[in-house]
Amino acid sequence: MVMMDTLANALAAITNAEMRRKSEVVIWPASKLIIRVLRVMQRYGYIGEFEYVDDGRWGKIVVQLLGRINKAGAIKPRWPVTYRELVTMPHWLRRFLPSRDIGILIISTSQGVMSHREAIERRIGGVLLAYVY
Repeated sequence: MVMMDTLANALAAITNAEMRRKSEVVIWPASKLIIRVLRVMQRYGYIGEFEYVDDGRWGKIVVQLLGRINKAGAIKPRWPVTYRELVTMPHWLRRFLPSRDIGILIISTSQGVMSHREAIERRIGGVLLAYVY
């Protein structure tokens, strides 16, 4: 079995575990990108604590779920967006989020992985990675 997109698999695992009302989910293989995306989700209160477990191979991440996620998914292909596009043309928000103030887009920028709200605050663009609501 070849895993193509580890971020998409991790977000699908989280969504599936939330639908089944699980209290935690184990994500593997672990990666720095997945950990950075989880930090953004944690900052906005979508997930609880998470910890990296080194199993001698790829590593695992154990994530505590709070039951606050309706859907989480990777954005493919990973579209580049500028600051101006985020502010003036919010079609990305309409495409991936259900309503105006519900959910976040997660963006990889030159200043790290952050939500679309933080990117607008800092006046920078980046590459769309994921959405959560």
